[in-house]
Amino acid sequence: MATYEELAEKVKEYQDAVISYATGGRWDELNYKRLREELLSEPAIAGILPRFVQYCVDLLHYWHFIKGVSPKYKGRREYLWSELGPVINQLKLSGGALSPSDAVIAQAFHGVDLDFIHETWQIALRRRFEDPKGAITSARSLIETVCKYILDDLGIPYRANIKYQKLYQLTSESLNLAPGQHSRLAIKRTLGGITSTIEGIGHLRNVLGDAHGRSRTSENPEVSHAEFAVNISGALCTFLISALQTQRATSA
Repeated sequence: MATYEELAEKVKEYQDAVISYATGGRWDELNYKRLREELLSEPAIAGILPRFVQYCVDLLHYWHFIKGVSPKYKGRREYLWSELGPVINQLKLSGGALSPSDAVIAQAFHGVDLDFIHETWQIALRRRFEDPKGAITSARSLIETVCKYILDDLGIPYRANIKYQKLYQLTSESLNLAPGQHSRLAIKRTLGGITSTIEGIGHLRNVLGDAHGRSRTSENPEVSHAEFAVNISGALCTFLISALQTQRATSA
């Protein structure tokens, strides 16, 4: 199994190659497929790679994709740096300290058919080490995004300006996950704990995130705060998506 340092080098190799090909260079089809498959076969990073790595199965697909990103070489280079650079930096700066849950959560999100959920998760992952404030904000955004996805999927209306806690309450009730919908004490306590955690992430974002203006005395979050917020939000969203899939299966 490759070390995280080796994975960083492999992603850098891929980045250099796709930039070269996007700006007039040559690349062998077999090498493109080999390197792409090697990256996607690594559970530790598959969930944080840009979506185009998964979609562009060969050079023809990649060429059509990158031409659509920008007609100019400069625009293509900047896009690829912005997409792959954070992955390389995360692997290097964290010393390989990626959460083992990353791949599990990413796999759960593969069952979701909207790109912006994948993108929100990837942004949250990338920010954990470089931008803890932004990561905490992204963690709450992920929960909001998944809740709205679930309500839309179930055809349940909600106000455009619905409050965060009300949004989760409506989602949990729609999935039969609200504490008040159950009589067994253990289930009520567990679901109540999830509700408290959801509320806690919202409060953490208000206090330590970057969504509001900050004063001189504002506290800066540590990387551990960001890791906790992102990892727990990913686990909670995986739970919600699993509940939605179960409900779909039982009602089919």
